[in-house]
Amino acid sequence: MPGQRVRGPIYRLYSRRLRRNLERGPLPKHVAMILDGNRRWARQAGLESAAHGHRAGALKIVEFAEWVVELRIPVITLYLLSTDNLTGRQSEELDALFGIIANLATALSERWKVQHVGTATGLPTTLTEALAEAERRSADRTGLHINLAVGYGGRTEIAHAVRSIVAAHQAEGGSLDDLADLLTPEMIGEHLYTSGQPDPDLVIRTSGEQRLSDFMLWQSAHSEFYFVEALGPDLREVDFLRALRSYAQRQRRYGT
Repeated sequence: MPGQRVRGPIYRLYSRRLRRNLERGPLPKHVAMILDGNRRWARQAGLESAAHGHRAGALKIVEFAEWVVELRIPVITLYLLSTDNLTGRQSEELDALFGIIANLATALSERWKVQHVGTATGLPTTLTEALAEAERRSADRTGLHINLAVGYGGRTEIAHAVRSIVAAHQAEGGSLDDLADLLTPEMIGEHLYTSGQPDPDLVIRTSGEQRLSDFMLWQSAHSEFYFVEALGPDLREVDFLRALRSYAQRQRRYGT
């Protein structure tokens, strides 16, 4: 079955070597992760439904968070369910996925600070309540901050930010003409779901796909990207450490 690997002394030695090299830095302050390939993983394993792959992916996310904590990376964003998924997946798969995400949010909030980034539109009440409770339970936690991108779309987020700016400006008695002169990228950033957080320095995607899929379009303008061939549930710690090594070796140009 995918994901079942023997990790002997050579693997552990290599992992320790990668970690030592990373001590020289720099490390990202915010890592965004698209853990893709759960459904393909389930098919390759001969499992009867995609839900098995999504459950394996959820377990991997908890493991990923533990790796991040060990390296003292303060913020991660996990792309769990897009707005496109809500219309492009069969209802049976979505129902199972809603429950898996709700359980994951609860489990993560018992150890780390959790924030839902996305819209509640199209999500069942059970899931939105679980996400809200995870936020409430973990609001005072310090350490790792985990953004759960659920019901998330980058274009939708930007549209929501602009509408929020317009509404606030009109409530203060301003006109659209006035707003045109005041509107800046910084103002839009302040109205995004991740307001107040650093933009992701590094975006990682598993499964070999090399696209953003409407994920953090605004925030990733200057991000570094790293693509891993492994399917989501098969992601290993050394894959993550290699991504960080690649990041540390790059000269960031911030769009230039």
